[in-house]
Amino acid sequence: MRKLIFFLMTVITPIIGCSTTDETTPIIPEPTVRNLNYLALGDSYTIGQNVCETCRFPEQLKDSLMNYLPSTDNIFVKVVAQTGWTTTNLKNAIANENLQAQYDLVTLLIGVNNQYQNKPFSLYETEFPELLQTAITLAKGDKNRVIVVSIPDYAYTPFGQGSSNPENISNQLDNYNLFAQNHAKSLGIEFVNITDITREGLNNPNLVASDNLHPSELAYSKFVERILPIAVTILGN
Repeated sequence: MRKLIFFLMTVITPIIGCSTTDETTPIIPEPTVRNLNYLALGDSYTIGQNVCETCRFPEQLKDSLMNYLPSTDNIFVKVVAQTGWTTTNLKNAIANENLQAQYDLVTLLIGVNNQYQNKPFSLYETEFPELLQTAITLAKGDKNRVIVVSIPDYAYTPFGQGSSNPENISNQLDNYNLFAQNHAKSLGIEFVNITDITREGLNNPNLVASDNLHPSELAYSKFVERILPIAVTILGN
């Protein structure tokens, strides 16, 4: 009998020991990778005419977001914008890009060239809502992922002051911005006003790029200060 008990103990004890070791071994989870996609739609104010590529506001916004979203590994920025584009040009460009509805954030800033090229205001009234709906679609169909940015006022630049009627430029851009703001808000979409920043361009020449027309890196950084809190809320959810 003693031999039998000894035999059973020598067999069972190692099994129990192995089982206890396996159960207490910690499981290390695999690290998760979080990448985000940001689409910036617009014209020269989005592409950053006359400033460096990393100085334009979409890139500055990306850098700031990375600081506020520590769990994010990368933010991929796609810019669809060109100097001189009207709402019609932007619509056609988006169609040609064949974009997918995969964006976590979309910004839309468009309209100055409709005004500058003397396009009928009715064209903006038709095409801006269409562009905004496209932005929503590309933002995974979620309007809460879209931010509309107001049109800067180039009347407060040396170039604008050289026109025959700078005040008229400002009045017309006010109409464009008011329409965009009202339409965005009617859909529950965030509207960020940055126009007043650009209206400091004559008092603070550092807000104007070297071409005496477009915003500078400094001006874009001030745009980002206003856009950032909203973007952090969108991407932090």
